[in-house]
Amino acid sequence: MSRSKTPPVDRSTTGADFLQLNPADAPVGGLSEWLTGRLRQAISDGRLPVGSRLPATRALAAELRVSRGVVTEAYQRLTEDGQVAGRGRAGTVVLAAPVAPPPARPAPPPTAPAPPAGDVFTAPPGTEVFEALRSAPARIDLSPGVPDLAAFPRAAWLRAERAVLGTLSASDFGYGDPRGAPAFRLAVANWLARNRGVRADPDEVVVVAGVAQALALLARVLRGDGVDRVAVEDPGSLGARQQLRNWYVDVDPVPVDAHGIRVDELRSSGAAAVLLTPAHQFPTGVVLDGPRRRELVRWADEGGLVIEDDYDAEHRYDRPPVPALRSLRADRVCYAGSVSKLLAPALRTGWLLVPRRHHEAVVAAKRDTDLGNAVLPQLVLARLMESGDLERRLRLLRRRHRARRDAMITALRRHLPGARVHGAAAGLHLMVTFDAGVGDVEVAAAALARGVKAHPLSWHRHRDGEPGLVLGYAAGSASGIEEGVAVLGEVLRGLVRRPEPVRGKGVVPPRR
Repeated sequence: MSRSKTPPVDRSTTGADFLQLNPADAPVGGLSEWLTGRLRQAISDGRLPVGSRLPATRALAAELRVSRGVVTEAYQRLTEDGQVAGRGRAGTVVLAAPVAPPPARPAPPPTAPAPPAGDVFTAPPGTEVFEALRSAPARIDLSPGVPDLAAFPRAAWLRAERAVLGTLSASDFGYGDPRGAPAFRLAVANWLARNRGVRADPDEVVVVAGVAQALALLARVLRGDGVDRVAVEDPGSLGARQQLRNWYVDVDPVPVDAHGIRVDELRSSGAAAVLLTPAHQFPTGVVLDGPRRRELVRWADEGGLVIEDDYDAEHRYDRPPVPALRSLRADRVCYAGSVSKLLAPALRTGWLLVPRRHHEAVVAAKRDTDLGNAVLPQLVLARLMESGDLERRLRLLRRRHRARRDAMITALRRHLPGARVHGAAAGLHLMVTFDAGVGDVEVAAAALARGVKAHPLSWHRHRDGEPGLVLGYAAGSASGIEEGVAVLGEVLRGLVRRPEPVRGKGVVPPRR
């Protein structure tokens, strides 16, 4: 039987009696998401009650005249949410309706007019700026650093959690090792060996509450060793700079170009340590290339310390993997990673490997901070890692993220044809730069006023540079990405064409 693809058909006349589904209603490139939403709504409103059976994927795909993969992915998403489950010959059965949110209470009358949404951009960004931007209302969120939260594998997590709970003794619920649960440290060591080329003993792994805590612990330890300045990439993560400064460590900006950090400038800075994102530099997306890596290793061999934030290393699409710096010089590299971009930031779980001379001090700092991470999530993650579930999840996410990246690039070409796109080969965001003439903070503020969130590139710069935006695509739908980029294009064109503003009228100034 031939399995070759059938030629494209006109979907305008197709549909299914089942839930009166019509694929013509789906946005371009969003068939699976549209079908998932229609099924989820039918479960919620009772048209698909608990215990009812969904059509076979092959049958529904034939009725809708779409590929079977579209239906399979929609069913898979519902399975991960715990709303349906496969029952073999009994088919796919509805298990539970989504929990309805509590009815909204009427808001009390405001005592003062609410500030405009763009006010988050009216001052230089402080430590609270990310919380302020996250809480600002918007239709479309193109903030970087956010994975596909809707794809969290709820069903797999619940299975792993039930399996773990079935094996725990009463004593396992007591205080654990401040370094982390032994089973999870072993799973992390195996994960890093398989996926990042890092060979480590489980005893070297310190479990932390994300990379942010890893930086806090390292800042405390380095200050104890007399290191109170750390070189950072420019442009580079505003959040990482803030974290170091919060722990009284000054930062020295070192330029990044198309090959990664300028190691000659790093030498000139005189810094004893440097914080890098070498696998996928934030925000430019460049990879630290071979010559720069060798030059950096020579710098480290002369006494420098590298802090490697393995940011977005797993999410690559159009390039081969690059080894972690830790795999080259374990005695000169502190390595930090997390599951925030693999699964969800809400788990607050990551890992830190440090040179042997710093290990005891880091463990002591972790013990003093919180006595160690919660043990149960570590054991669940260990099971997901060792069972292969997490790697299967990563392969699925790569396909989904690639499609969304392509949707954003297409939208940028359509709505911002003069903009330059950087860092498309990997990661969960793109950096977009455009010609000077309007400030990127002003663009971001105007876009937020129209319901679209984005980071101005200047937030992540130390020195002057061309304006731009940092745009995340992993958490959005293709239609949402298209709409959000269209708004950005309209905002940018409107600001470029506007007459010169009169001073003193409250116009948001561009920030450098």
